[in-house]
Amino acid sequence: MEVGKLTVSLRTKGGKGASRQLRTQGKVPGVCYGASLDGRIEPLPITVDVKALRAALDPVRKQNTVIDLTIEGRGRLHALVKDYQMHPTRREITHVDLLAIDPNKEVRAEVPLEFVGKPKGAIDGGQIRIVLRELVVRAKPSDIPVKLSVDVSPLEIGDVIHVSEIALPGGVTSVTGRDLAVVTCAAPEEEAITTTAEVVPLEGAAAPAAGAAAPAAAGAAPAAAAGAKPAAGAKPDAKAAAPAAKAAPAKPAKK
Repeated sequence: MEVGKLTVSLRTKGGKGASRQLRTQGKVPGVCYGASLDGRIEPLPITVDVKALRAALDPVRKQNTVIDLTIEGRGRLHALVKDYQMHPTRREITHVDLLAIDPNKEVRAEVPLEFVGKPKGAIDGGQIRIVLRELVVRAKPSDIPVKLSVDVSPLEIGDVIHVSEIALPGGVTSVTGRDLAVVTCAAPEEEAITTTAEVVPLEGAAAPAAGAAAPAAAGAAPAAAAGAKPAAGAKPDAKAAAPAAKAAPAKPAKK
């Protein structure tokens, strides 16, 4: 069993001010709870050195590393990193939860999935769609696998690999539902074809000549309608406004 070593101290102060002071020292607040060889452990407020915690974690097992934990003034026990919180912008650890464990009893752990091979369906353009990237399992701390391999090479378009098809080592059982899909080979996405509509003249109709003026709209008024009123503000044409002069009677021709 790969075991890191970590020493923490009991925390006596709480609140944001105490947490900020700890972070200036490279430490963060935390809590330890769970069970040990001696029985149940009630939550203990602790102070954790961030660099020491990182050094205690196996680079491959990461959070599944079983830590030989020493709590100053309380003795030694085994623990896993149950959870941790990160600052939203600085991406720094701000809080740590350590789960005390009995090395002889099963615990829950999240194991990453590794996808290997090239699916048969890729020849026809099939694309891998990953649904799950980790499994939740139950196992003794020493039996927790580093990762689980999933061979996708047999997949053809439309095929699916379920949780039940993943081979698990001895002493390991899946907590994640057996019927859940893990990975599938999906059909290639068809590209949408956009067509441009063309205007086709009716048979026998002559196409309008280039540059020809558009015909007047049906029912359009002629340019100079008889009796039309002048536009507002326009001066009427004197000649047009005056009534036509009466024709003078023709004079008789002189004899």
